[in-house]
Amino acid sequence: MSDEEKKNESTEGDADGSTAGPVAGQGSPAHPPETPDPTPPAEEAPAEASPGDDLPRKEKRRLERSRRPHKAGSQLSPDERAAKRAESRKVKAGLRRKERAAAKAKKGEAGAGTPPAEHAANAAKVRQGVVVSDKGEKSITVRIDIVRRHPTYEKVVRRSRTLHAHDERNEAGRGDMVRVIETRPLSKTKRWRLIDVVEKAK
Repeated sequence: MSDEEKKNESTEGDADGSTAGPVAGQGSPAHPPETPDPTPPAEEAPAEASPGDDLPRKEKRRLERSRRPHKAGSQLSPDERAAKRAESRKVKAGLRRKERAAAKAKKGEAGAGTPPAEHAANAAKVRQGVVVSDKGEKSITVRIDIVRRHPTYEKVVRRSRTLHAHDERNEAGRGDMVRVIETRPLSKTKRWRLIDVVEKAK
């Protein structure tokens, strides 16, 4: 390649403006390429979330503490540092006590918040059924009939179950309609007690 061809290529590159820039030892170009402004306009800047938003609470607090401006103090010995830490903890504990006392006093005021729910004892279950056996002493067997409509098939389903109840005075006889109430365990199988006889057997 001749010198004349090299010279023509270099002038074409200058005309395109695609040359890489000044080479070491040569002078700077007469018109340097325009560089974009590094600071974009305020309205075009994307709103970036702070990096600590997705961190846990303790990590976020540690990050905030590390970013606080801090003025270096005098060098302390380990004993002095421990005493200073204990003093600051004592001050913070006092502030916490005051805040909690104020919150408790505010909570105790009338009309502040929802009053605590009253804890009433669960009502005992009451069932009505027919006595099917009164052979035991002070004991009866009661059949509870359950009639319900099936939730899916809409058919009326009849079921029954028996339970053992305590009859202190042997009032109920076979075939009687009685009401029983749930009670503490009275024997191995008895967890119910007779309330009254609704209807005597004919």
